[in-house]
Amino acid sequence: MCLVTMCLRNCNRDCNKVYGWSFFGTDFNHKKLKKGNEELEYWLTRMLSPKLNLGFYDLFIEGKRVILLEIEKASIRPVSFKGEEYIRIGSNKQKLKMFPEKERILWKKFENLSFEDGIAKTMLSIPEVFELLDYQPYFKLSNLRLPPEGEIINKLISEDLIRKNEAGKLDITNLGAVLFARNIEYFKSIKRKTVRVILYSGKNKIEGSKETEVKTGYALAFETIVNTINNMIPANEQLGDLYRKNVPMYPVIAVRELVANALIHQDFSIRGTGTMIEIFSDRIEITNPGTPIVDSTRFIDSPPKSRNESLASYMRRIGLCEERGSGFDKVVFQTEFYQLPAPLVEVTEEHTRVVLFAHKDFKEMAKEDKIRACYLHACLKYVNRDYLTNTSLRERFGLKQNEISKVSRIIKETLELGLIKFKDPNTSPKYYQYLPVWA
Repeated sequence: MCLVTMCLRNCNRDCNKVYGWSFFGTDFNHKKLKKGNEELEYWLTRMLSPKLNLGFYDLFIEGKRVILLEIEKASIRPVSFKGEEYIRIGSNKQKLKMFPEKERILWKKFENLSFEDGIAKTMLSIPEVFELLDYQPYFKLSNLRLPPEGEIINKLISEDLIRKNEAGKLDITNLGAVLFARNIEYFKSIKRKTVRVILYSGKNKIEGSKETEVKTGYALAFETIVNTINNMIPANEQLGDLYRKNVPMYPVIAVRELVANALIHQDFSIRGTGTMIEIFSDRIEITNPGTPIVDSTRFIDSPPKSRNESLASYMRRIGLCEERGSGFDKVVFQTEFYQLPAPLVEVTEEHTRVVLFAHKDFKEMAKEDKIRACYLHACLKYVNRDYLTNTSLRERFGLKQNEISKVSRIIKETLELGLIKFKDPNTSPKYYQYLPVWA
């Protein structure tokens, strides 16, 4: 007998005893009800912000039909219906904005909640936990021996991957599910957070494509995702001293860091979308739900910060992402080392996209590509206790000594846009050094 059935039976018995109520059941059918031309469940979900998981369940208790509506609890902010937030005062429903003190208390509670703390599956037995979570790789990634079954559960609890609940059963946290799910789609809270890798045959999405969807938890899937991308990326053939060798079109380290960042820094509250890696003939686009919590122009110098700190902490601990917040520094360094166009960060209303470009000769780069490269070069130099100069930027672009005027023009245009500044404008132009404008 499930917990819900027990509660309803007890409620029926107690209410009948105390209040003289009778339990009749219902003929309500949510599947046939519509709001306009929309199904009731879809319409209800569409009216909510942020979107919550809703579920209708048919139950028969003592021969009577009961409909149970399960509503996911709010996790990041009060939920609005048709753009309005409500609160119950006694037996009355009131608009939340009419009670600013209660609203302040609510927001304060949400400040202490994180996605990872939420529950992905509840009321599970030990075998059910093992069926849903692939726990063995946890011990391998953590460099621990595999202990007996009882100790396995205790270790997973200590990592907050699972919890014991008040009913004596086990709950899987969102953290546990997103890291070690055998299949992410088994969990409502992260159902659409699988990772898609799409290969297009040309420069746009119109031409044919090949898609791979990785559905396991991120700790299990990370190497698979990176290997899938690297296997899809074309390789350039280079002639070495004794033999020819294939070199990936994009630096492996840069791809790895960007994938890790996309997984870790995504906003899990945005439903219906997950991390996507799109490979075109001339670029890779890595997109994750959520806008950055630091200025995108300051990725290089900003201290490490994540909206999913528990997820980030674990991924750092097992070596899948950068511990000191220098992941984007590596991306910029690698693109400079291979003399690729500078990476591009695009922020939309609900997503962050980072673009890596295939090699272009200097003369093929657009003006904005050269200016972006100049700014990021200044940032990278500064965080390494150095300064941008005409010579350093010329070397970054792989230009010859007699092409110094081309570099001077780029520096001038970047200065005019207010992205960099002189370290000392009073020195001789021959010795000019430059800083990012925020330095």
